[in-house]
Amino acid sequence: MTDQPAPGTPEPSVILEVEGLYISYKTRNGLLPAVRDVSFRIRRGETLGIVGESGCGKSTVAFGIVDFLGQNGRIIGGSIRFEGGELVGRSQRELNRLRGNRIAMVYQDPMAALNPSVRIGRQLSEVLTCHQGIREADARERCVEMLRRVHMPDPGAVMKRYTHQLSGGQQQRVVIAMAMLNRPSLLIMDEPTTALDVTVEATVLDLVEELKTEFSTGILFISHNLGVVARVSDHMCVMYAGQAVESAPVATLFEAPSHPYTRGLLRCIPRLGEDKASSTLSPIPGRVPPPDRRPDDACIFAPRCDYAIPACTAAWPMPAEVGEGHTARCIRARKVREDGLLARIQAKIRKQEAPPAPVEAETLLSLNHLKVYYETEASSIRSLFGLEKPRYVKAVDNISLSVAKGKTLGIVGESGCGKSTLVKGIIGLENITEGELEFLSVDITQPVTQRATRIIRDIQMVFQNPDATLNPAFTVGRQIARPIRRFQKLSKADTREEVMRLLKAVRLSPAYSDRYPRQLSGGEKQRVGIARALASRPDMVICDEPVSALDVSVQAAVLNLLLEIQRTFGTTLIFIAHDLSVVRFFSDDVAVMYLGQIMEMGPAETIYAPPYHPYTEALLSAVPIPDPAAVQKSIRLSGNVPSALDPPAGCRFHTRCPRRSMLPDGGKICETETPPWRQVQGKHHILCHIPVADLAALDSVIVRVG
Repeated sequence: MTDQPAPGTPEPSVILEVEGLYISYKTRNGLLPAVRDVSFRIRRGETLGIVGESGCGKSTVAFGIVDFLGQNGRIIGGSIRFEGGELVGRSQRELNRLRGNRIAMVYQDPMAALNPSVRIGRQLSEVLTCHQGIREADARERCVEMLRRVHMPDPGAVMKRYTHQLSGGQQQRVVIAMAMLNRPSLLIMDEPTTALDVTVEATVLDLVEELKTEFSTGILFISHNLGVVARVSDHMCVMYAGQAVESAPVATLFEAPSHPYTRGLLRCIPRLGEDKASSTLSPIPGRVPPPDRRPDDACIFAPRCDYAIPACTAAWPMPAEVGEGHTARCIRARKVREDGLLARIQAKIRKQEAPPAPVEAETLLSLNHLKVYYETEASSIRSLFGLEKPRYVKAVDNISLSVAKGKTLGIVGESGCGKSTLVKGIIGLENITEGELEFLSVDITQPVTQRATRIIRDIQMVFQNPDATLNPAFTVGRQIARPIRRFQKLSKADTREEVMRLLKAVRLSPAYSDRYPRQLSGGEKQRVGIARALASRPDMVICDEPVSALDVSVQAAVLNLLLEIQRTFGTTLIFIAHDLSVVRFFSDDVAVMYLGQIMEMGPAETIYAPPYHPYTEALLSAVPIPDPAAVQKSIRLSGNVPSALDPPAGCRFHTRCPRRSMLPDGGKICETETPPWRQVQGKHHILCHIPVADLAALDSVIVRVG
């Protein structure tokens, strides 16, 4: 092994080289191939991004490098050379010296990587005492310094805390600090930002870049988010069904994708600034084949490929050179490359076309000074005995807005800002504390158990996790039929016919009626959830993060389905998502929420262009854009969202606002006075003390898009 170079010392040597890697899992039916013929290399100070749908073998490759494949997983072919030494065939004792020392790993879920019963300080110091044998006091000193390097506020106090006392972003910083303590040559990051808010994600990605530069560490970065990979990667590898189908420098791959699968992934994602009127999403048909149904003598992607010809099923394609450092496992790679370049030109032309003029529509839902408060359990007990006044969590506080018939309202904001509580109050799953809530001019402030059947029928909901809302003991058909019987009072034969119609509407065959939820993929379960929501023929459907857990291709299919349903039935939608690109594409109007209040609202095209509310500006600057040529402002919010139990006085955003200095006296007015609603233009309003003219003078968040 080579000695660890000093931080920041450039060294172009290859630290990891994977050649012809094959990984299989032993089952009752024999060996199942999970990874086949994967090759790549990583140099010092370089990041290789690996992308692909679920089931493509991304994580298997990462676990194979450190031989974390379980008892039934094994490397059956190929080579893994780390710093010149072969890893395949090494004993567990030898590998243990490397794991967490020369090779470190950051997992998707920090809660699963950290011990909830051990303080953070002890968990961190164990890394040094175990691998380097240094004294406990020295180890703790170095741990505090590393926490400081990952921008952890008050690192000394964090060392004394337990995992549950940290936010998600802080937990992930601890895991990254733990990984970097021994200054590893290779850092493997498996979906490290998937569960984080966009603002926290941006700070973590900035941190990854800083550490790569400071320690000259090579990074293997795995993600399904093409925008994230575009931001952090130097080189990119696209995997499909266990194979590396395309590899190229990141700028080259986004500019001229040369494998149909790569081009298909890029066509599935909305770009920030695109909307449903000027662009379309093109999901990849079908799904990733399971390991036991992958051919050895044909292109594995051919059944889903728009470019497939008879020759594609005659032989297994080998990687072909299509440019400098650019290979694609496709016999029609050059044709795909040419079409990709042409598509980018056509997209720029469409972007310059004027959008259609908005049409005024009837108001379906209106909220006026709506509040949803929760009394804390401890406060409830103490106030019962007269020990203190009740204390309330102000989850939704004084919100007023309206939703037009046949339109889509998008709601965005960080976790804990009150988005889900707001829609649960609308649908009646949470009690309204105060304010007005009207649906078609009918008061619906009552909880769902007290609402008229007609109101329940007309407002339905699609939840984020279909597994939590589908009964595993009932068939799909029975679950869709239940609201039909409840609200439409049809005969058994007519109910069956309506179930078939709804399955067809969500692009599922009649055969799915007799299947159970466990027999469906994630995207199919979400389609069943949508079909069930449509079963009562509602006027409004509320979608709470319906695509956040889905692969990009399935996400595109679900979004297209919702748009088609809206056009066909005139359904009004409320759409909650953390992905601002998806919200921009899907919504007609957007409301930006922070700590129970709306900071900005208006037509979608106005929200995503200056002037912005400072919070909206920070959210947009944090969005990972799937285009490495894009140039964004870097605005990072400090601290966490304050508690809704004791929100800041004045403007609720003032404790984190990066634009307070634009006001006299450093924005002291923000600390004491509630900001006014300022009209920008038409229905576009901003809740801010800063004059609109001053906000309008600021540059756009997206400085340039390639």
